[in-house]
Amino acid sequence: MDNFIVSARKYRPATFNTVVGQAHITNTLKNAIKTGHLAQAFLFCGPRGVGKTTCARILAKTINCTNRTENTEACDQCESCVSFNSGASHNVFELDAASNNSVDDIRNLIDQVRYAPQLGAYKVYVIDEVHMLSQAAFNAFLKTLEEPPKHAIFILATTEKHKIIPTILSRCQIFDFNRIQIEDIAHHLEYIAKSENINAEAEALHIIAQKADGALRDACSIFDQIVSFAGNNVTYKAVIDNLNILDYDYYFQMTDAIIAEDISKSLLIFNEILNNGFDGHNFTAGLGDHFRNLLVSRDAETLQLLEVGGNIKAKYKEQSGKCSLAFLIKGLTILNRTDINYKSSKNQRLQVELAIMQLCSINSIGTDTEKKNDIIKPPAKNAVAIPPSTPISGKVEEPEIKLKDPSEKKEEAVASTPQPATNTVQKKPTIKTSSPSISIHLGNNKVKEAEEISSSETIAKVNQPTETFTQQALEACWNKYGNELKAKGKTSYGVSMLSKIPILKDDAMIEFSINSKTQEETINEDKMNLLGFLRKELNNYSIQLNLVMTAAEEKTNLYTSTDKYKRLLEKNPDLNKFRQAFDLDIGY
Repeated sequence: MDNFIVSARKYRPATFNTVVGQAHITNTLKNAIKTGHLAQAFLFCGPRGVGKTTCARILAKTINCTNRTENTEACDQCESCVSFNSGASHNVFELDAASNNSVDDIRNLIDQVRYAPQLGAYKVYVIDEVHMLSQAAFNAFLKTLEEPPKHAIFILATTEKHKIIPTILSRCQIFDFNRIQIEDIAHHLEYIAKSENINAEAEALHIIAQKADGALRDACSIFDQIVSFAGNNVTYKAVIDNLNILDYDYYFQMTDAIIAEDISKSLLIFNEILNNGFDGHNFTAGLGDHFRNLLVSRDAETLQLLEVGGNIKAKYKEQSGKCSLAFLIKGLTILNRTDINYKSSKNQRLQVELAIMQLCSINSIGTDTEKKNDIIKPPAKNAVAIPPSTPISGKVEEPEIKLKDPSEKKEEAVASTPQPATNTVQKKPTIKTSSPSISIHLGNNKVKEAEEISSSETIAKVNQPTETFTQQALEACWNKYGNELKAKGKTSYGVSMLSKIPILKDDAMIEFSINSKTQEETINEDKMNLLGFLRKELNNYSIQLNLVMTAAEEKTNLYTSTDKYKRLLEKNPDLNKFRQAFDLDIGY
């Protein structure tokens, strides 16, 4: 029985031109060889299976070739090339840093570097997985790496560049290898299939390339596995069965059901997927990729971002015509949220099924939102107008809010004038404000709540008294309220109320001077109680209160107890702990 050689070794590139997907690396190395500008040390870094060690071997072979071609490639005929191809070259040394990572190993390497090559111009030392060297080994290697003999070239290869110390990085020319594109991997697999007389479908090779995740070596290993499973006929069905990959058809069927808003069918498709042994999380991620592919298929310019076979690409193009841009974006948002929340969910199946139902209802949800105003009735003539600052106990169900024009005040006042009763129908009460307000129409079950707001800031109820009063009566009533505050323990607030005299203006407007912003906030919080007290004591329910901060007092910068506390707290934050420990009151 012949010894089997895996495809990754049998079809390993032997020249720069056969390296797959790394043209930026190979072109630079060929130009350096051609011009004689070879560095003393190279660092090849990148993911697994992208050609780091392969390029290092090709470079070592090419620089020692005595009869290079015009395209700067090794001739494969000279003595150096023949010995290299047979594995008998004494000019190339490969060291695995994973198992030779001590200072003694580096010392032995340094001893070998001193000797010049017997054949060829250079001795090349390829150190694979160099990030595995210990800190002491790195330090021992520094001097030789910086000033090696003229005949010595070091090529370091690693998948974890961040683990290499900066002093090593600064002594090397760094080449970053990219992940190999799916199309490049698929073409290379097609070349291998033709060389091995294997019939392979293009969609099958694309699936293998996608599964390899940018690593050509992984793709070759998967290809060998599929050939062992399916023989010389590699089909799309054989690949998805062997690799346990969810078929594209499921995603197309699911999307068709979602577009048709058929929740039942989409849930049955998902149930079939679970019964076939696929994971719900993988399905969610795959459906997200499917929606992304539909999105890029809508535009001819972005169609090149679709990394699938020709037949599948045509299906994407056809189905994308059935989907709107808004639908795809909303769908991607739902699927992305489901992907994030999947692991933390205790009922993961329900999490995916809920996402499917939301996808099927995208258009319906949008229609329901647009029809939302049908539920909200327009305000009636006898609407309740409540200013923004007036708190309302209870919630108003779906009110329609609109700003009123001040020019409508007079018409509104006329409309709210009580009229003689001409029938037995009881009208809803109208609550009026003297300033531009917000009009809210309340249902029958909310009228009682509006009637209970007896201490509102600017309420003028029908049939309430509006007796005139004097400045003296106002001062007496004001002092009475301040003394009651002091009796209730609100000493600072009461003193601030008694510190100034309120001034009676026209139309029952009371003007009161304040000292600071803090005092204004305190009075505003108690404004409803204050107005209720004044209106009841003075028998006038049209009384309004206007707070004025005088310019003179602003300049003197008078501080309340709260202002002083805040300034002290800025200087000493521990003061707050002291206040809390002794349960002290700041005051007003």
